Amino acid sequence: MKTKTRAKVFLVDDHEVVRAGLTSLLSAEPDMAVCGEAATAVQALERIPAAAPDLVILDLSLGAGSGLSLLKDLRTRHPGIPVLVLSIHDEQLYAERVLHLGAMGYVMKQEAADTLRSAAREVLAGRIHVSPRMNETLIASVAGRTPGTSVSPVGRLTNREMEVFELIGRGIGTRSIARRLCLSVKTIETHRANIKEKLGLENATQLVAHAVRHFPER
Repeated sequence: MKTKTRAKVFLVDDHEVVRAGLTSLLSAEPDMAVCGEAATAVQALERIPAAAPDLVILDLSLGAGSGLSLLKDLRTRHPGIPVLVLSIHDEQLYAERVLHLGAMGYVMKQEAADTLRSAAREVLAGRIHVSPRMNETLIASVAGRTPGTSVSPVGRLTNREMEVFELIGRGIGTRSIARRLCLSVKTIETHRANIKEKLGLENATQLVAHAVRHFPER
């Protein structure tokens, strides 16, 4: 009897314990196996070609680099490899954004293990996975209405502004943000000003407090 080929999954997460847990979880399945892992965007881009995965599971909050930027790079360099985002951040902040960038699904880390396994299989089968709550939001958005609540002002931020906003919330200063994102300090200051304007914030103190509320320490 011919043995069914197991789908190869590549993990990108900056926490070694998380990667170990995901490896144990997925490798216990008869139809999936972890073929490689990376802690940073640079490592991911270096290792994915040789690993030739059928699926990439990507954390957005990487210690070095940006998950959003890596997602864009993956869609450009490896458009045939589906990406499932696994993140601590609320899906209302990021799910629609990452789908627009080419991801095939979004799962919050607080979800049960069964949800992640099911999401991985859906994405491997070519289907998009989001939670029922998020699916309702997306359908309402397409229909030109919002289900019960207005869209958060954070949704108006560009992808780059969102990256800067998250790093501010993680307690990282302007110069360090510039180094991480390979941008000038002046450019980061411009992004900070734009974020304050879009969110209706008056000063840097309010900006930091608002960012921390959205992106608490992991």
